[in-house]
Amino acid sequence: MIHYSDWVDPYIGSIGHLLKATQPLVHLPHCMAQIRPILDEAIGDHYLAPVIYGFPMNRGSVMPDVGDEPRFASSYDHDFEDVRCYRGEVLLEDSGIRAEYTVTERCALYRFTCPAGSAAWLRVSLHGEGRLSFENGVIKGEETVMEVPCSFAAILSLSPDTCVRDGNALVMSFSPGSVIEVKAGFSYIDADQAEDNLHRETDALTFDQAARRARDIWDRALGRIEVKGGTDREKRIFYTSLYRVFQRMINISEYGRYYSGFDKKVHADERDFYVNDGVWDTYRGAHPLQLMLEPDRQMDIISSYLRMYGQCGHMPTFPHLMGSRAVMVGKHSTAMIVDAYMKGYRGFDENLAWEAMVDNEENVTKLPWAAGPVNEFDECYFKNGFFPALPEGETERIAQAHPFERRQCVTVTLETCYDEWCLAQFGRALGKPEAEKYAHRALNYRNVFNKETGFMSPRLVSGDWVPGFDPKLSGGQGGRAYFAECNSWTYTLHVQHDIDGLAGLMGGRKSLEAYLDRMFVEQYGTSKYAFLGQFPDSTGLIGQFCMGNEPSFHIPYLYNHTGQPWKTQRRLREIMNTWFDDTPLGICGDEDGGAMCAWYVFAAMGFYPVCPGKPLYDIGSPIFDETLIHLPGGKTFAIRAENNSHRAKYIQSAEMNGKPYDSAFLSHEDILSGSTLTLRMGERPNKSWAAD
Repeated sequence: MIHYSDWVDPYIGSIGHLLKATQPLVHLPHCMAQIRPILDEAIGDHYLAPVIYGFPMNRGSVMPDVGDEPRFASSYDHDFEDVRCYRGEVLLEDSGIRAEYTVTERCALYRFTCPAGSAAWLRVSLHGEGRLSFENGVIKGEETVMEVPCSFAAILSLSPDTCVRDGNALVMSFSPGSVIEVKAGFSYIDADQAEDNLHRETDALTFDQAARRARDIWDRALGRIEVKGGTDREKRIFYTSLYRVFQRMINISEYGRYYSGFDKKVHADERDFYVNDGVWDTYRGAHPLQLMLEPDRQMDIISSYLRMYGQCGHMPTFPHLMGSRAVMVGKHSTAMIVDAYMKGYRGFDENLAWEAMVDNEENVTKLPWAAGPVNEFDECYFKNGFFPALPEGETERIAQAHPFERRQCVTVTLETCYDEWCLAQFGRALGKPEAEKYAHRALNYRNVFNKETGFMSPRLVSGDWVPGFDPKLSGGQGGRAYFAECNSWTYTLHVQHDIDGLAGLMGGRKSLEAYLDRMFVEQYGTSKYAFLGQFPDSTGLIGQFCMGNEPSFHIPYLYNHTGQPWKTQRRLREIMNTWFDDTPLGICGDEDGGAMCAWYVFAAMGFYPVCPGKPLYDIGSPIFDETLIHLPGGKTFAIRAENNSHRAKYIQSAEMNGKPYDSAFLSHEDILSGSTLTLRMGERPNKSWAAD
């Protein structure tokens, strides 16, 4: 069996360029037990944290040590560490203990091999206040975190020689040279359920059997996409990216029950319940990729969103274990659900989905990072077709407005238009007469395009343009007075649902092409360090294009819509080669729950969903000679790139199932039917291919 999992390096991206780093998690796809050594959380770059303080047991921890005065912390060296997606191993240098760890769906398994000569110790502790007990050979811990009952139940392979309580911890001693195995079940219901999870999942498994099982599960998941050709470096980046896509959402169901942070209750439900999503990030690529590879799970995810709506009264933007979090901009659960429906998938309550989406558009404020009913900010949109900016220097008067995130009014207008376009497509498919209202409102992006400057720009409630607006530097930190984390160079192109209409506003396809050409060379208007200080999310820069943030993901593909797909092909290869690597610095921006990595998976395969909600993909430039997507039901979609190389990145001609193909776009039906797309590559662009 091919071990695709051995191409995965969880430490890729574990040093951030400016903001968040990835975590080197050992877990199973979408599962509760996601573990790594416990480090100093003040050190955000996880690869650079020098000391291990323990290993997680839900919100508790376990840590071994040796000697007369154990301190239960140790330095470690990455050269004496081996971390895979399915297991990890590290030498605790201060004690000489070899620590190994692996997982099942809801459990962690640890093996600590202690050196001879000194007494061995084990410390089991809670992170905060709670209950900790050791009875009948089972250690149980319970701690409530933001109203969520976080519990564990653990058993040891050896009985301790002594066991004493030390505050919120149990400290146990063992003979020198002991090999101590710990199996810990996790639960968000209670400690008894944690013990049930523990016995169900680990009683029949040794540590090594659990590790092999985890590897086999990952091999099957990652093997749904089989690539041939390319370099070892590219395969490491690709399969690590795919592993990240399988990280969220997380299934928190526990054998027919789950705890919901949305109504603070335990529910009996045989259908799996998923949490932890940043849908502003993940609707763009992660959800579409998961939909293609595991549609049944995606139906459960959509059902989870609808259950959240029933439990808390609205469909959340960032559903978390603790409940609904008001984060980012837009109501993009609409895009995620509509994308699935328009691609032909069923398996959720369509009328309930319509009700929840309409409620989000009509009754919930669009203010960034805010919750609650509509207010004057939203009323301006309903009346005038744009969200209003504040005059320069005016104090915010809307109580719901976030003091740091501000209004982001242009971004909110553009992203609301897209959500409403998605809602219109869904409503038309369901025969809802209100759909036409949303189709009309989807064109409101025109109201923030300033034809005199050629940029999306903020307007006051009076309708006047904000005076002195600079599309590159206005808006303060992150551009937040007007935009979400990026400037107008990026957001002017944030009309993925009506690219032809955007081109028309600019003066036609040639004008859109010229804008793109200029964007990739346009400099900062100040020093680079000052620009990144103002826009720290805009990492991975090529001119004003910032690969490091989600609103840019579709931009390289827009050349396809100008009749110049060879420029898309050129830019994609440049971006992949420049801004992605197989090192701790290998991800150029916040990875955001699989969002950044899903972009790379799509780009490396050779296509991308520019507009979720349309069953259509833009073709790029694949880096592998052959990509096989093994679909549910037994069919395989193949992309073959003949004469492919780092230089030969341009499509010369194409065939679909042996017939000439002269389009830069690919339908979802072509994928589901198990078609074969053959691309003949060359070192110089064929500017006539798909130029219409």
